[in-house]
Amino acid sequence: MPAKENYVKILFKFYSDVLDEQTAETMWAEVVDNDKGIYKLDSIPFYAPNIACGDTIIATYDPDEQMLTFEEIIEFSGNSTVQVVLMDKSISTNDVRKAFHDLGCTTEKFKEGYFVIDVPVSLNISPITLKLDELIEMGTIDYAIPCLSEQHR
Repeated sequence: MPAKENYVKILFKFYSDVLDEQTAETMWAEVVDNDKGIYKLDSIPFYAPNIACGDTIIATYDPDEQMLTFEEIIEFSGNSTVQVVLMDKSISTNDVRKAFHDLGCTTEKFKEGYFVIDVPVSLNISPITLKLDELIEMGTIDYAIPCLSEQHR
């Protein structure tokens, strides 16, 4: 996403089960109330757990990091986040992503072989999990759902 006047980068620090280490990730957020440190996440997390695109968060400036740093979620969007790893390297990541776009999801590719899916609160998650499980059975992918909203349970 290109930097815009009402968008900021926010640092998220966390332990990653995927990477098995303390790590950090920066994501774009829309400014809701700069004075109160309130922002709406506008990125799909690649690794950060328990957070989804559209969540409203509090972030404060960390002088050690020299940037805004995530503090807490104050309102959940109801969206869910799915992490997908391609196991069959002969298949294009973008081809697999298209299947989820066709189901109404947004995806973001980190690199060839790894992408994330944002499942909007308005969608029934069942067709998405059916497609994910079908792709697992075919040996095409593996996946994790680090943020499953209450609405999708």
